Amino acid sequence: MEFDQSIIEKLSKEIGIKENQIKVVLSLLDEKATVPFIARYRKEMTGGLNEEEIRMIYKEWKRLCDLEKRKSDVIRLIDEKGMLNDEIKNKILAATKMIEVEDLYLPYKEKKKTKALEAIALGLEGLAKIIKSEPKEGDRLLLAKPFVKEGIDNEEDAIRKALYIIAEEISDNADFRKLIRKIANETGQIITKKKKNAVDEMEVYKPYYDFSSDLKSLKSYKVLAINRAEDEKVISVSLAVNEELILDNLEKKIIKNRNNIFYNDLKLAIADSLDRLILPSIEREIRNELTIQAEDQAIKVFSLNLKNLLLQAPIKGKMVLGVDPAFRTGCKLAVIDKFGKMLEVGVIYPNEK
Repeated sequence: MEFDQSIIEKLSKEIGIKENQIKVVLSLLDEKATVPFIARYRKEMTGGLNEEEIRMIYKEWKRLCDLEKRKSDVIRLIDEKGMLNDEIKNKILAATKMIEVEDLYLPYKEKKKTKALEAIALGLEGLAKIIKSEPKEGDRLLLAKPFVKEGIDNEEDAIRKALYIIAEEISDNADFRKLIRKIANETGQIITKKKKNAVDEMEVYKPYYDFSSDLKSLKSYKVLAINRAEDEKVISVSLAVNEELILDNLEKKIIKNRNNIFYNDLKLAIADSLDRLILPSIEREIRNELTIQAEDQAIKVFSLNLKNLLLQAPIKGKMVLGVDPAFRTGCKLAVIDKFGKMLEVGVIYPNEK
């Protein structure tokens, strides 16, 4: 199997392992060799890479391959719509995370029926453009009057529905989402409450009946416990962020003239976009990322505990010689004392003629 050289180069830079080592590992894995087999019996081919390094190579290789494939798919999908230009293409190609690619694709993605699409169908895109132009003078209701027709009650209704278009545009902006995600991660809190009439007879989840923690200090084992309690319908879980800080940042970026006649309307559109469209998806992203990190940490802790268990003295009060037989690479020897402490390791070749 041939491997994409550009991905090999990126992977080598990211994880600090030589390109030829990466190629060897990927080739062996492609031949269905297992990680323990490669780590133990193909050291001379891999340059002595251990199991953790081999698994990291495969994990990061797959991530980069998936990322490049998604970039290609997104570029193709946007191009099929006739909306691809050099700017958006270069932004997609420069993305280093899958979430960045999805953010860039969001404005072009096929959407189900939304309030914004309904407003567009009513012919309110023109009014949305007028509102975004931030006119300093005039009567907002008079500017909205030409857009009142069947399906629109009055001028205020026209403005309200036009704001749905602006709210969705704000939600689809990749830079805004990146900013909000950053603030949410820095200021966010996980809050849990016991559900009314929830059944937890042994009070296993009592610590989470009324619990809150900053995202930055939330322990991995607590993330997993919260997930289990939520799955068993014992607690409800929510994410609280500094919405005031987010709104302030968005308003500074979106509203250029605070004296415009649609100033309060634009503020409403920003708040609606944040509460109805952006924060729910950001919360799902953050919780999914917390779960992935917690599960990875749990595996590491389990591995360490298992390692310590396996390294315990196998026979109480006895010195032990362990032998790992092999022909080509020799028989590996290890001696441990009666307390389980390793004294010496070595290799012998008893089958050599």
